[in-house]
Amino acid sequence: MRDAYCDTLIYLAEEHPGIVAIEVDVAASMGTTRFAKKFPDRSVNCGIQEANAVGVAAGLALEGYTPFFHAFGIFATRRCFDQIFLSAGYQKAPIKIVGGDAGVTATANGGTHMPFEDVALMRAIPDMTIVDPADSQAVRALLPQLAYDCGNAYLRCSRKNMPMIYAPGATFKLGKANVLREGTDVTLIAAGCEVNEALTAAEMLEAEGISARVVDMFTIKPLDEECVIESVQKTGAIVTAENHNAIGGLGEAVCNVVARRCPAPVEIIGVHESFGEVGTIDDLLKRFHLTAADICDAAKRAIARKTGA
Repeated sequence: MRDAYCDTLIYLAEEHPGIVAIEVDVAASMGTTRFAKKFPDRSVNCGIQEANAVGVAAGLALEGYTPFFHAFGIFATRRCFDQIFLSAGYQKAPIKIVGGDAGVTATANGGTHMPFEDVALMRAIPDMTIVDPADSQAVRALLPQLAYDCGNAYLRCSRKNMPMIYAPGATFKLGKANVLREGTDVTLIAAGCEVNEALTAAEMLEAEGISARVVDMFTIKPLDEECVIESVQKTGAIVTAENHNAIGGLGEAVCNVVARRCPAPVEIIGVHESFGEVGTIDDLLKRFHLTAADICDAAKRAIARKTGA
């Protein structure tokens, strides 16, 4: 994903002189060294000062630039929350935040670098757009929209190689989900790396005679409420899956819609009352119960609640 981010950022900068990159000694880690070499006058390294970098980005935004601030997700959001809230949000100074190593993709960096609460924090900021793409094709398609079609924005990104979900040229629209598979018994609504787990879960459920709809809800805010409602109407039960805390993320956003507009059983797959730890992605998915098998179990619970079995 980081290569897709840098490639697209370079493309945008070639087309628009207002694009600038703000970083905090992580150009190599986030894959933006090539951008800095190509556009040295539009690349600002603030050193390991994430909060200050947000202030720099907000100042540039107020001067008419389109700043992209990239850092590890945990530091780009939790450490900088007050600066983002006031300098960017309150001042309406639109900056684009790219958080690397989202959730379990932080792997060997462990609990201190593993953000399970970044989406929850960003959801609390008014008018903040939040995107959790499933693969590099999604990053390439969504980055230009984040640059020009919204104000403040947060994009979760992985530095690891993730399974490809989409073919080249796949289309994405901010605020609109992509339905990857139709089904009649239950809907699996996922974001980020959990989209691949949801697709695998749908195949596992199909082998047991259960038909699962799969939705990639890559825009977590603003949520595609109509897709949620349509999913309830078509299947009557929902499972959400996210590489994030079960509190404050995709699951609770979906539950808000369901409670207000279309009551139905919902099961949330997410991290429950846990801090991050060291491990491979596969190990951590198992440790935090985020696997396709966990999604299958949740789907069966949701269906049972729907039928009263």
